[in-house]
Amino acid sequence: MDAALILLKQLISMFIFMGVGFVLFRKKLITEGGSKELSNLLLYIVLPAVIIRSYYVERTPSYLKGLGLSFGLSALLLLLAMVVSGLLFGRRKRIENIGVAFSNCGFMGIPLVRAVMGEEAVFFCSAFVAILLLLQWTYGVYIMTDDKEAISVSKIFTNPVLIATVIGVAIFLIQIPLPTVAVTALDSLGALNAPVAMIILGVYLAQANIRSIFTDKKIYWASLIRLAVIPLASIAVLCLLPDTVNPMKLTLLISASAPIGANVAIFSQKVGLDYTHAVKLVCLSTILSIISMPLLILVASHLWLV
Repeated sequence: MDAALILLKQLISMFIFMGVGFVLFRKKLITEGGSKELSNLLLYIVLPAVIIRSYYVERTPSYLKGLGLSFGLSALLLLLAMVVSGLLFGRRKRIENIGVAFSNCGFMGIPLVRAVMGEEAVFFCSAFVAILLLLQWTYGVYIMTDDKEAISVSKIFTNPVLIATVIGVAIFLIQIPLPTVAVTALDSLGALNAPVAMIILGVYLAQANIRSIFTDKKIYWASLIRLAVIPLASIAVLCLLPDTVNPMKLTLLISASAPIGANVAIFSQKVGLDYTHAVKLVCLSTILSIISMPLLILVASHLWLV
């Protein structure tokens, strides 16, 4: 109950920031171009800072074991989501396929994990983010474009989040000491993650037709799969693991239960798919997550006694 309540409070706080973004755009205090620049700030500075900071911990046997296990479990849960989404949507509904397969674990999952499980749990969540981005820029690009040639190896290896993961893991394994001022700077940048991300989502919401978001029956189906079916399937898989890793299980479940990520809207715009439809998917699943995520975490915390 405690974990679900903490998560609900954090979600409400994040939705306040989303409301700020909505009002700022409607009052013309921020433009669509401005929100794109904020997205660049998140992708190139804030999220990499969060990931590097998460790996700045003492190299203990439990963390060493957790490092490999978190990457392996993250890959398994993401492959599960891709299979479920692929079977239900296929290539006929490319936006739904990728939107449902990949959650908003970086900009919503990490702040929620930090609030519910503590700073040390972001160590495990970072693995989920790194694997998701790798799959998004390979499998995701292929599905969205229907063209293997569209996959850019250079974009994969120059992705700031993947670079940050490599740097972070190196810092952890080699135990590279960082100056106190650098750690403070990383913490300060990391604190921007949830507010800026939700302000951007608020701008997305302000650009959409609010009524059409709630009256378009097609997007409810995709939201149901993203927010309920895939998380419940993830719980079933995670229940097979021993109780000794219950905190990690709950951490990865939060990552796997997050709503549709905003990247699907960005990809849709770039490849000429229905950008408006993608934005509606992102907005509706984000709004509904305030109900689904606390309920899922309540169920999981009772099962795993976390």
